[in-house]
Amino acid sequence: MAVAEQTEKAGQSAVEQAPQDRAPQEPWVPTVIAEDLHIVYRVYGGAKGKGSATAALNRIVRRKPGGGGIREVHAVKGVSFTAYRGQAIGLIGTNGSGKSTLLRAIAGLLPAESGHVYSHGQPSLLGVNAALMNDLTGERNVVLGGLAMGMTREEIDERAEKIIEFSGINEKGDFSTLPMRTYSSGMAARLRFSIAAAKDHDVLMIDEALATGDKKFQKRSEARIRELRKEAGTVFLVSHNNKSIRDTCERVLWLERGELRMDGPTEEVLKEYEKFTGK
Repeated sequence: MAVAEQTEKAGQSAVEQAPQDRAPQEPWVPTVIAEDLHIVYRVYGGAKGKGSATAALNRIVRRKPGGGGIREVHAVKGVSFTAYRGQAIGLIGTNGSGKSTLLRAIAGLLPAESGHVYSHGQPSLLGVNAALMNDLTGERNVVLGGLAMGMTREEIDERAEKIIEFSGINEKGDFSTLPMRTYSSGMAARLRFSIAAAKDHDVLMIDEALATGDKKFQKRSEARIRELRKEAGTVFLVSHNNKSIRDTCERVLWLERGELRMDGPTEEVLKEYEKFTGK
């Protein structure tokens, strides 16, 4: 079913969150619609959790249909919202609130237990589409990550130097020619962000990317997100850093225990969230 046909069902309140800086004659174009979305994980195995992965697999194979030993985790509970082209949307909530699960469902990596997700174009989840390999050099991983995101070899060749420069991995040596296993976790995360940000996305989802790296890299990241918005994309940002949310996003979705607790302008939502967390 077409995205536009689902806008009304996803909730009229979402219309209030459409980009406000667009010209009046410009239509609001929905890019992602979640409609009463529920995501349930099923954890197989007894409460003891003993044994190796092979032993756990054997227990699953031996289990009779309808038998016990299955625990359900209701990670996302009836979430509905509409995201529009040109928006940067922060996704906040305490640990275990379902933020990353929601992003994976939008990216098509998790099936819905019930409800629906509709998207315009292919959503890209940072750290998944740029699935890099530790035994390859940074330069080779730029090629691999770019191809995984659907870029042509010509596009990668044109942008490779800028991707390396943006990531800053060569600031303390020629690390782009070394295997990624020699990188710190921060360097690897910066390279993933740089690869993902090199492509123009219909929907780009970033999970804690701005928490990595020094202030200089964070500023470059925030500037690139603003550029992506101008290029008619939609950006979702998951972060525990409220300053990054304030600097980057004009709208925030607050998830708590899998439920959408609040959806509104950044400052209004963060004010209530900070009251809730006491920070």
